[in-house]
Amino acid sequence: MYRSIAIFCACAFLAACTPPPVEQVVVQEDCHYLDSNTDQAVQTGGVQMIELEEGYRVWTKKHGNSPMKVLILHGGPAGTHEYLESFQSFFPQANIEFYEYDQLGSYYSDQPTDTSLWTIERFVEEVEQVRVALGLNSDNFFLLGQSWGGILAMEYALKYQDNLKGLIICNMTADFHKYADYNAKLRSQLRPSLIDSLLAYENAGDYSNPVYVQLVEDEFYTKHICRLEVWPEPVVRSFGHFNMDVYTYMQGPSEFVPGGILKDWSVWDRLGELRVPTLTVGAKYDSMNPEEMKEMASLVQHGEYHYCPNGSHMALWDDQQVFMDGVIDFIHKHGDSAEK
Repeated sequence: MYRSIAIFCACAFLAACTPPPVEQVVVQEDCHYLDSNTDQAVQTGGVQMIELEEGYRVWTKKHGNSPMKVLILHGGPAGTHEYLESFQSFFPQANIEFYEYDQLGSYYSDQPTDTSLWTIERFVEEVEQVRVALGLNSDNFFLLGQSWGGILAMEYALKYQDNLKGLIICNMTADFHKYADYNAKLRSQLRPSLIDSLLAYENAGDYSNPVYVQLVEDEFYTKHICRLEVWPEPVVRSFGHFNMDVYTYMQGPSEFVPGGILKDWSVWDRLGELRVPTLTVGAKYDSMNPEEMKEMASLVQHGEYHYCPNGSHMALWDDQQVFMDGVIDFIHKHGDSAEK
């Protein structure tokens, strides 16, 4: 009896471990998306350093291979692609090819000190050079800009929209004065003693004081920039890599004191020129007024609005699923012809 049981168990074990007949093995032949090779002779995991007309180089990284392609513009100015790495957890499953990219002056790209380079017009031409180098065109190319990247995306589209399949503007209004006014409104809602402390440092021009920086981060950023109790590592890493010289020159010395070259920027009255399908993304707790984001969608010729009810300026983290669902749906909706 025991021998019979042993024989039975051995047979069961062999049956479980024996591979199925060849004709039953399912072979995944279509791994096209996983091919991130570039035109370079030596493959670097999708990384490509693109040389600009000025002789400087900028860092890009390709993820996936698909008819639907997205170039992502980070915030700052002079932030990095790193805080946008969350797209890596969503775009591949949606069969969306995408490119991370550090603009000139940012951590992974060249960082010249010539302030004449830090103009919106030059950054627009930089994006165009990157587009050409990556082989993106109106058949397949979506441009997504977040925060300052939204400014850059709007400016690019106003000059080069014939190169676009679609435009996605995340967490950025089309008028810097509107942004400053809304920030002032949010600041006025902070406790009076905190406002007094901030004013003391600002009146002294002591914006880099660690106490001032900590107050802004603890009291404002946690409410309106990223509301997660523990900030994700890519966000922390990105903030640690900011080029503050470029940021200060373009944005100003503080979130509350817009004083750089962007302070009078506005394309609000030109939004009607945008005829490419455009998605604007706003969030309830954002440092940008979500009502303005909604209005912008009505001012472009073919606009759609996506709202993140639990998100802040980084809704791609603190209202992540809602944010990603809206962006992906828009890309699929307008990218269908790219797949045919």
